[in-house]
Amino acid sequence: MKKQKRDRVNGFREAKAGSFIVLILFIAIIAGVVFVYNAPMFEREMAKIDVKTNGYWNLRDPLNIDISDASGVKSYSVIALKGDERIKLASESFAVAQEGVTLAISAPKRLYALKDKNVQLHIEVTDGSKWNFMAGNSISADVKLKIDKKKPRVSIITNSYAIRKGGSALIIFKAEDPNLDELYIETNFGKKFKPQPFYKEGYYISLVAWPVMEPKFKATVIATDSAGNIGRAHIPLRLRSKEYRTSKINLSDKFLEGKIAELAEEFQETAGIKDSVEQFKTINETVRENNEKVIHEITSKVSTEMLTTFAIRPFYPLKNAAVVARFGDHRLYYYNNEQISESYHLGLDLASVKMGKIKVPSPSTVVFAQDNGIYGNMPVLLHGLGLYTIYGHCSSINVHEGDQVGTNAHIANTGMSGYAMGDHLHFGVLVQGIEVRPEEWMDKQWIRLNVTDVIKNAKKIVKRQ
Repeated sequence: MKKQKRDRVNGFREAKAGSFIVLILFIAIIAGVVFVYNAPMFEREMAKIDVKTNGYWNLRDPLNIDISDASGVKSYSVIALKGDERIKLASESFAVAQEGVTLAISAPKRLYALKDKNVQLHIEVTDGSKWNFMAGNSISADVKLKIDKKKPRVSIITNSYAIRKGGSALIIFKAEDPNLDELYIETNFGKKFKPQPFYKEGYYISLVAWPVMEPKFKATVIATDSAGNIGRAHIPLRLRSKEYRTSKINLSDKFLEGKIAELAEEFQETAGIKDSVEQFKTINETVRENNEKVIHEITSKVSTEMLTTFAIRPFYPLKNAAVVARFGDHRLYYYNNEQISESYHLGLDLASVKMGKIKVPSPSTVVFAQDNGIYGNMPVLLHGLGLYTIYGHCSSINVHEGDQVGTNAHIANTGMSGYAMGDHLHFGVLVQGIEVRPEEWMDKQWIRLNVTDVIKNAKKIVKRQ
């Protein structure tokens, strides 16, 4: 009896111990599963593959691919597929998984020999994770590429014969490419002029400008396609130099304590500045720079619509006017025999009668009609083809932004607003944000030879092509 009781107790104890062991094993299994699911070495995220392409490849430039993974890249392969043909581009396996891999793949000769312009890029990557029974995570990606090895064709149709320093010229050219991406005229001083479609598909027209501050001028038409191929054509303009006057201006205390002190109360840039010389420097440099930035932003826009004609008449904004300040003057300002500042006068100052009527010769669009600091009340008009005119120091403005004005429209009256010592008009002409000589656009013969005849001859050539 006692023996049976002892056996039952021992059996219970053994069963309890067995259950406890099973429980421990179960907990251990759960803990192991939790560990595997959460341990970095068992991460399950796929590698990231970033192919730096817009869908085109010119085969000349390397194809760039970035591969990254939290547990590192163990191996990769890149293959170009065309039908049954497989062209190996790159592959590698690492003894130690790499945190990231950056590839710059050069095209093999076999790709150049392909007649078809479309290929598929197949990329396979395995990471350094211990997941999948130590095999890691694998991912593949397919990218379609269009092979384009041909650069755009660019040819100059016609252009103005010459360009003068501080002046303008017209260029008409042809650009051909089924994948044309960007088109501009690049200059030696960093300005890019934007052409406008002209007369017939594939043809373009643009005015260019030689800034008065630049000693040299060179312009080249640049055409790029989606694959990064570049076509170029030099514009054969004859360069004509021009000397502009340098003026030494002595500042008087009367001027500084009068006009400059008055202007200093108007501008935010001069707030807190008490010294009259510093006030002048701030107005002549900082305020001027800010005001000219407004002008350049407004006048840098070019239409993308096709242009078939450009009828512009000579500008005579002020009847019976006298020139009181020339375009391009380099002004050096002195106080007590010491140079303190400088500026360029980038317009033509005209004066006639007080509050004289300002008129425009051809239909135009008003793009700005507000106060602009040292320029005072200043309407800005667009005449097409990136050509703008500005009218500074007006006493009143008779137009509003967005207005379409007709021939000989009375847009404003001369005055003394802004930085003006007497009633006059500051007349400025700009080509895509670059100030140019107003005298050219006031000259009927210059307009005919450099603009009207160039467009007329270009149309004849385009018709024959």
